[in-house]
Amino acid sequence: MAREYSPRDLEKYAQALQKAINGNETPVKQKHVRSAIIGTFHTQSAKVFWAYALRLPSMDDRIVAWKLCHVVHKVLREGHPLCLVDSQRHKKDLDALGKLWGHLREGYGRMIKLYTALLINKLEFHRRNPRFPGHLGVTAEELESIAGNDINNYFEMTVEMFDYLDHILELQEAVFGSLNMARSNSMTSAGQCRLAPLIPCIQDASKLYDYCVKIMFKLHMALPPDTLQGHRERFLKQFRALRKFYESTSNLQYFKDLIAIPPLPENPPNFLIMGDFRTYVTQEVVVAPQEPPEPDHEDEPPSEGSLIDTTDSGSGGEDRNLVSMAVHQEIVNEREFLRSQCEKLRHEINTLMSKSERDVTKLQEKITNLETDLATKESELVQERQVKEDLLNQSFAVAQSQDSEQKMKNEKFDKLKELYVKLRDEHIQKIREKAEVEKKLASTMKDLERLNELELEKQRLAESETQKTTELSALKKDKELFNMETEILKKSVNDACRERDAMKVELSNITQQKEELKERSEELSSRLMNLEEELGNEQKELQNRLQELVSSSVSNSENILKHAIDELDNPALTALTCSPDYLRSLTNGCLECLERSLSAKEPSKIITTASSIAHRHAIYILQGRATCNASPDITFGEKMAEACRMLGELVLKVLKGLRENTNTEKYVNGAKEKLEEVASLADSINVSLLGEKAENLADMLESEMLEMDKAIEEAANRIQDMLTNSRAADSGIKLEVNEKILDSCTTLMQAIRVLVKKSRFLQAEIVGQGRGTASAKEFYKRNHQWTDGFISAAKAVAVAAKFLLTAADKVVTSNGKLEQLVVAAQEIAASTAQLVVASRVKADRNSTNLQALTAASKGVTTATGTVVATVKDCGQLIDEAEELDVSNLTLHQAKRLEMDSQVRVLELEKELEQERYRLARLRRHHYQLAGENET
Repeated sequence: MAREYSPRDLEKYAQALQKAINGNETPVKQKHVRSAIIGTFHTQSAKVFWAYALRLPSMDDRIVAWKLCHVVHKVLREGHPLCLVDSQRHKKDLDALGKLWGHLREGYGRMIKLYTALLINKLEFHRRNPRFPGHLGVTAEELESIAGNDINNYFEMTVEMFDYLDHILELQEAVFGSLNMARSNSMTSAGQCRLAPLIPCIQDASKLYDYCVKIMFKLHMALPPDTLQGHRERFLKQFRALRKFYESTSNLQYFKDLIAIPPLPENPPNFLIMGDFRTYVTQEVVVAPQEPPEPDHEDEPPSEGSLIDTTDSGSGGEDRNLVSMAVHQEIVNEREFLRSQCEKLRHEINTLMSKSERDVTKLQEKITNLETDLATKESELVQERQVKEDLLNQSFAVAQSQDSEQKMKNEKFDKLKELYVKLRDEHIQKIREKAEVEKKLASTMKDLERLNELELEKQRLAESETQKTTELSALKKDKELFNMETEILKKSVNDACRERDAMKVELSNITQQKEELKERSEELSSRLMNLEEELGNEQKELQNRLQELVSSSVSNSENILKHAIDELDNPALTALTCSPDYLRSLTNGCLECLERSLSAKEPSKIITTASSIAHRHAIYILQGRATCNASPDITFGEKMAEACRMLGELVLKVLKGLRENTNTEKYVNGAKEKLEEVASLADSINVSLLGEKAENLADMLESEMLEMDKAIEEAANRIQDMLTNSRAADSGIKLEVNEKILDSCTTLMQAIRVLVKKSRFLQAEIVGQGRGTASAKEFYKRNHQWTDGFISAAKAVAVAAKFLLTAADKVVTSNGKLEQLVVAAQEIAASTAQLVVASRVKADRNSTNLQALTAASKGVTTATGTVVATVKDCGQLIDEAEELDVSNLTLHQAKRLEMDSQVRVLELEKELEQERYRLARLRRHHYQLAGENET
């Protein structure tokens, strides 16, 4: 907490500053500087310091000025942090001090000027970079936080530090250059007085050099080397000067006991090689402990801890000293506590910032990994889709080949099956035949046995059974035939069995192959089902995304149309107007996009159709509202505005149907009917605006064209008459002027005649090409706006011709001004230009009449320029004839004429300003009337 200084404390503080900053050419004593620094912590500002410092005779004594700069530098570095803020308002005082002593180009004068420049630069540096403390000491993390880890901030900060170092190097060069080895060396009071301020300069330079090296490496890691060429050259120059400065300082005996300066390396860091940054080591400047207080009391400042008066004598002196020491110790403890708290808070802030930066880095890395994974998944999805398509094609090909092979095998199996069935039937038939043969054989055996019995009986009855011998022979023959047949049947059966076994083996192989093919087919079918399922999911997801895209796009179109409907109630639209013909021209585009909406089924067509519908109808609704403003009947205009609103609501339903993919035919038909209704209302406005005027447009145009021809002819004849009269009545300069002016006006009127003639030809061509089977009156009625423009142009030409005639008449009769003639010529040129534009609007670009009209327009422009040039030439002739003769004027007469001329100039300037204001009002009124006539 800041405490209030008592008057005695302030007196002690003032005495300390006076002892520190005095006129003796000796170095500032550090105990007095410490008192000044402690005082800034007591008051928590530098206001008291500056209040007493500015009272010192720094403007009268160069030593006082030099020591003041030294003490200010120390206070800015080691004083309360608010000293940097409070000192900002005293930059002008420092600048004035430097300018005053800067007139002394040598010695202290130049050093004071450079020192004040250094202090001002230091204050500017801290103003732009307020997070740097006065002693410039920050950590690497704090340096990155100050720059925001932005390469642009690093770039600018490097330039500011280079400027800071330049001021330090210039000051040290001036100090060493001012030393006289015979009188002012480092071991004399005068030399030490000059060298003492270099200690804080070395402390600042050490920090700035360290930061420059680190920032330069960061810049070279982010920017191309060519961009930093200027930075490297400037750093190299400062490196050499700083190294020389350190060497010169280290060699002086005065500095050896006060400060330890680390030497710079032989070679500067190579910023193009990042390895040099890893080998770079920050070197700190070490300041030795300050000298103890001197025993003498003559110039002893207030005690370091307290500025309370302790000189009061009496019995309570020792107690007061004890109280003073206790207060001092309490203040020191409080200061240390506050410093520890500041360091703790700074450490916590750095920790939080480091953590946040790490979190940000992790999140960025996570985002990068997710984006990489997403890209990988997308590529894998594309590859999987390709593999799936290949598998589908392969499965289809395998299925087709398997179907063909299975078909062939089935056909072969069916053939083998038929053969097997046939053989089996034949085998069964043979078995049956064999059973019959065996039965027959059994019966035959029985017959043989019977035959044997018969043979035995024959032997017994040989003579009596002679007729049975023949039957026995027949039976033998049958037996042989039966045996032969049996052998054949056995062989056939064996062959059939072997063929059956071979067919069984082949059938088993075919069955096995069929099972394998079936298993493979089931596997392929399973994979195909999985692929189809995945494909279905992807198609479903794609369909959902496509539907979302369609819905979003159509919703955007709906918002556009809703905005247009809401704008119908905007009061600002009441100032806008639109012609009914233009509104009618927009109807077809709206109808076409509504028709397209009925066939829009695909998403792309829905999006484009909805966008077209929204934009076209938004424009149509707003233009319809503007058309309402042209109606003289307010109720009718409100009715048309309400119709536009209902049209917008119907179109919104159409867009909603497109978004939800429902039938919109009912709303489309309603919107088309409402479109026709709005267009019909606009046509009603058109008819009400024209009234009876539409029927008489052709007559009005012809009447105005005749009036224009009559005015031009009359003007040409009058100009010729004026020329004849002037030749008869005038002579000399006046006749010459009148002839030139009237000749140029005659040439202009002839050019206008040609222009009007060509305009008539082009007008007839336009009417002939545009009316079709209708009459000329119908053409003028249908194109009433163009006709109104043509009538307005003809009126303007007639009025301008009459104005030109009047101006020429006044000039010839000496009652007018040449400027009126210039204005008249320019006005008639503008009027004929309006006639040309009105004719060109509906003309064919390749028309010969249009080309002739353009050439005639250029002729009018040339003739107008001739009139203007002639008027200026004649004005010079008149001025030369009326030149003022000042040869016989006295001094008083000349002064009187000069004053009258100045009065006249002021009057003319005022009249010119008033006339310009009047011209502007007339032009605005003319434009307003012209706009009303066109509507």
